[in-house]
Amino acid sequence: MNWAFRIGCAGLVVTTTALVAPLMAAPAYESWEALGEALFFDPELSRDRTQSCATCHDPAAGFVDPRETDLGRAVSLGDDGHSLGTRNAPTASYAALTPPFHLTAEGKWAGGLFLDGRAVDLAEQAGGPPLNPVEMAMPDKPAVVARLRENPDYVAALEGLAGADVFDDDARAYDAMTRAIAAYERTPEFAPFDSKYDRYLRGEYQLTREEDLGRLLFFSQQFTNCNLCHQLGTSPVDPAESFTNYEYHNIGVPANPRLAHMAAPDKGLLDNPQVDDPAQAGKFKVPTLRNVAVTGPYMHNGVFEDLRTVVLFYNKYNSKAQGRQINPETGAPFGPPEVDGTLSMEELTTGPALEDDRIDALVAFLKTLTDARYEDLLEE
Repeated sequence: MNWAFRIGCAGLVVTTTALVAPLMAAPAYESWEALGEALFFDPELSRDRTQSCATCHDPAAGFVDPRETDLGRAVSLGDDGHSLGTRNAPTASYAALTPPFHLTAEGKWAGGLFLDGRAVDLAEQAGGPPLNPVEMAMPDKPAVVARLRENPDYVAALEGLAGADVFDDDARAYDAMTRAIAAYERTPEFAPFDSKYDRYLRGEYQLTREEDLGRLLFFSQQFTNCNLCHQLGTSPVDPAESFTNYEYHNIGVPANPRLAHMAAPDKGLLDNPQVDDPAQAGKFKVPTLRNVAVTGPYMHNGVFEDLRTVVLFYNKYNSKAQGRQINPETGAPFGPPEVDGTLSMEELTTGPALEDDRIDALVAFLKTLTDARYEDLLEE
């Protein structure tokens, strides 16, 4: 029993009280961002408790999947340890800059999350993998919410952030979970804007001669077609440039012969439930080029391993030289488009053919788009 003392008008009064209750402990996660970070790394939210968001979007690897499979890193393993996806996991870095899925004034689809834009925003995207039978493989939202309930820190945080009655409805609790993950993905950890290119814009880094040539070529209206799709801002010195216009294009990417489990060609944008125009088949969202040098393999199906191969692939549309039609990774000609008939030929055939020094310069410039934390991952 504790003794409590108080001084009143009549003098000293001594009273006895029950033990004073300890101060309530602060919630483990006091913000949406802190809760989202915990959820992003939690494998308990997958069926076999082996896989989290970070498994396929590893912060140490440019927010892509660094795991090797029997198919290389073209696609990702599922929670069960043997199921394989059908698309290469795109980087989650700078994803928060993506606008909602919409039709532009020119009548083109743009924005949205996933390679086909089927998620309107980050929160909707975050809600997809836990329920995907090949990825985290949870049967339904109530099953995921049951896992959340197993963690008292999650319960306390969600009740504090979303309301004491948030768990009265499984759909509402699930949406609160996805909101938290999206909040974490909007933090500067995902978009620090501290690459050599960003530092160059701030006067903190001097581009090498080769990097600067690549920069000039990239933003040129005459010598390449890069910025037709990979520039969002109207100025080449926009400090918030995301290096994608978020549109959808079919650039004639060949099928990846290693993906034998693919039952049919990937229709890309046409797989989006909001799109029913056959002319959109085979189109995929233009990816950000930030961290592109450390987030291979490339294209929606991971068909190219090397960044220079990607530049050569684009260059083949403008070069008639026989050697420029060869994929250096296979020694054979680049394969036919996985989906033909809907190629963005106007964008692909703008500009002259590039010689090796200019191809190398473009690759050098693309490497300058690497966040500072990943510069040690760059290959010389």
